[in-house]
Order: sequence, then C-alpha cells, then structure tokens
Amino acid sequence: MAADPEDLKHFAGLLKAGSGFVLTRETVHLVEGRLAPLARREGYGTVDALLAALRKGADARLKDAAVGAMASTETFFFRDLAVFERLRDHVLPALAQARPGGRVRAWSAGCATGQEAWSLAIAGEEAAANGAKLSLEVTGTDLSRACLEKAEAGLYTQFEVQRGLPARLLVRWFDKVDEMWRVSSRLRGDVRFRRVNLVEDFAGPQRFDLILCRNVLDGFDAETRATVLRRLAGRLADDGVLVLGAGESPRELGQTFAALPNARGVFVKLSAARKAA
Repeated sequence: MAADPEDLKHFAGLLKAGSGFVLTRETVHLVEGRLAPLARREGYGTVDALLAALRKGADARLKDAAVGAMASTETFFFRDLAVFERLRDHVLPALAQARPGGRVRAWSAGCATGQEAWSLAIAGEEAAANGAKLSLEVTGTDLSRACLEKAEAGLYTQFEVQRGLPARLLVRWFDKVDEMWRVSSRLRGDVRFRRVNLVEDFAGPQRFDLILCRNVLDGFDAETRATVLRRLAGRLADDGVLVLGAGESPRELGQTFAALPNARGVFVKLSAARKAA
C-alpha cells in the first residue's frame, strides 16, 4: 500500500472518532487487508483510491462501512476454553441462584461474527443441563454491520466450527446445511444481536448480570478505554461479573472490581455496601 500520508492521516482520525481504534505503526498494516474487500465491493481499484475518496468527502454510508471494516473479526468458538468452563460451572449457576426465576442477562460486547455469543448461549444450556436453575438471555453487539449480519445468520464454515467447538457440541447445537453449519433453532431464542458503538454513550435502563468485552479494549487509547470501562460498569448489576481478555484488567476503575481466583480476566463487581465495609 502506497497511500498518500494525508489520506491515511485523515482515515486514522475517522477511525479514532468512529470506533476508538488507534492506528499506530504496529497496526497500520491492517488497513490494506481489512479495507480491500470494501474497496472492491464499492468499485474502487485499490485501497489507496478508497482512502482518497474518504478524504475528499465520501458519504456517511461509506465512512461507516470503512470504520466498521477495521473492527477486529478475529474470534472463534469457546475462545479461552477455561473461561467458558468457569462461566458454565460456577459463574452462571451462582448468578442464577441469586435472581428470581434464575433469569440471567448477559452481554457479549464486541461480538464480531457471533461465535462468542453463541458459545455463551451453549454454556448456559450446558449449565442448565447440569442442574442449574438458569434462564439465560444473551445480547451480542458489534460496530460492524457486516459482522452482525453473519452473527444473526448463525451460519459458519467447516473451518470456523472446527476452531474451538467440540464435536459433541457441534452435532447437538448445529444443523448441517450443504457445506456449512447453522446454529440450531433451539438456541436462537436465547440470543439476539444489535449494533452498538462502544465509543458512543450506550447508557440505558437495562442492566446486565454478565458482560463479556474480551480483546476489544486493547485497541483504544487510555482515555477511551477508561471511558468505555466506566460505561460498562454502569450497565452491570451490583454483583455482576465482567469478563475481559486474559491479559486485560479494569485497573482504571480502582476498587470497583475484584478478580475471581483461578480465572484470568474474570472480575466481580463490588457493590457500594461491600466496598464501604
């Protein structure tokens, strides 16, 4: 890629404003690979031509598509298996026990093409099969409209289901459709998807008992990261659980969370009463 430096600088500004993602020397190489499909689809010969069009004042739809295309799509089923085992065996049953009717609301923030949200729904079904009185509702959100379309379709290639999905769960929760695998209708009532931009104000009346925001925050600068973490904490129940990437922590929020033992990246929110004690 030999983009005009001013075109690239302009796009970096669009990206930061629209998604919080900071383009650095270490990440600038991602531009070519992630924007190339969009450039072809929109009739631009190269990514350089697309970047030039964005700088000249492309319409809002193209800007939105370009920012969305830069969102990370690296995901797979049951990524960090130990986390999902912890959720299935301990976290979800404990949350259910503390709630009327065992109703637990979970949010997969930055869900990409949906594998995390569907994995969480499967973990909930497995927990219920193991005796937990659990009714799990999962909301998956992402910035990318293209990712959300795939997540909602629940249709995955053989390669995608082989990444992390045990064979017994594949045959139980997916239906074979030609050369693809589709999420079973038995799971679909547990999961819904919608678009949410984490750098915008996503305050709302609904609070979640469990929030997963894994491997998303590391692309933000310190200020944006802290802001997003505060907003996530505001949407989490007082005894709720926050799951980040294995190497991430909500350190910016001080004593708001405590790490669960033997579960990297899993934190429980401390209620005002517990923090004051």
